[in-house]
Amino acid sequence: MHTLDLVKPDGRPMTLYSRKPIPAISAAPSPFADPLNANPHLRWHPLRGEWVTYAAFRQNRTFLPPPEYNPLAVTVDPAAPTELPQGDYDVAVFDNRFPSLSLASHDAPSLAVPTAPATGHCEVVVFTQDPKAALVGLDLSRIELLLKVWADRTRRVKDSSEGIQYVLPFENRGAEVGVTLHHPHGQIYSYPFIPPVPARMLTQEQAYFDAHGRSLLTDMAADEIEDGKRLLYKGEHACAFVPVCARYPYEVWVMPIAPCASFTDLSDEQRKDLARALKTVLLKYEGLWQRPFPYLMAWYQAPTDGKAHPETQLHAQFYPPYRTKERLKYLAGTELGAGMFAMDVLPEEKAAELQQVAVTLEDA
Repeated sequence: MHTLDLVKPDGRPMTLYSRKPIPAISAAPSPFADPLNANPHLRWHPLRGEWVTYAAFRQNRTFLPPPEYNPLAVTVDPAAPTELPQGDYDVAVFDNRFPSLSLASHDAPSLAVPTAPATGHCEVVVFTQDPKAALVGLDLSRIELLLKVWADRTRRVKDSSEGIQYVLPFENRGAEVGVTLHHPHGQIYSYPFIPPVPARMLTQEQAYFDAHGRSLLTDMAADEIEDGKRLLYKGEHACAFVPVCARYPYEVWVMPIAPCASFTDLSDEQRKDLARALKTVLLKYEGLWQRPFPYLMAWYQAPTDGKAHPETQLHAQFYPPYRTKERLKYLAGTELGAGMFAMDVLPEEKAAELQQVAVTLEDA
């Protein structure tokens, strides 16, 4: 993997990544000339026992056109301001212009609840310079590179002294789930604490590890592989399946088979097979629906607190918004109000639909 670090005119850092040496690039462009000086802050929610971040300036960020917008038909004006430099590279990572968390945040307001600066980091990861492409269409070596990029961003956090406790790469794919850029991209949020969802997962994983001396998720993966009813991909080093306890229709988990706590712990063999598992799932989504498939893809890994975490396992969870092929599934009363998910389909039924989608993987 080859890298090139640059700085945008408004002061935001950018790193370019490539599978081959990157020719000299004179400058990193930006649609903005001056720093935003973002200053988000946290407010404590006493009833839920968790922090909420506030960044009202994000209302001024760029949005995509209305829902009838067709991302496959987009045309790009080469003279328009852009976030991406011209040049021969594969992946670009740069600071979000409108972050919900900022390492420069300071002087949180004094309110009736505890407050704090929203110290953290929000990055954009652009998968390719082609605005008409999608993660599903990238070749396997590019997806392997992306896994290396996520490892490098995690490693940089681990090596810093900025108090980051958790790094979460994710992708919101599709206008249905809030995409705001034309280019296929994801984000990385680096938090000053372990957020509630992974914190709860880690609590369950630690309890299981204390009781059994093994990882909960690797045992779940072994069970799914042995059962086979919900299995979507099984390679030598990685697997993908609809979990037996899925809360969403077409929910899928992707992970290494052997214990691996973080992107930084992946071996070359694990990374290669994980790329194949990931692409298989994406192709099955596209093949089932015969359209660009919207989803949230979130990658969970060990905290960046400097401690060993044998209890946890690197894995992705996909949350598609669909209940059926005709109706969108959004969170409603019991999910949002009570935090208990109500499923009116069985994981086995949805896994069977995905299993029937034929997928061909071609090595780069």
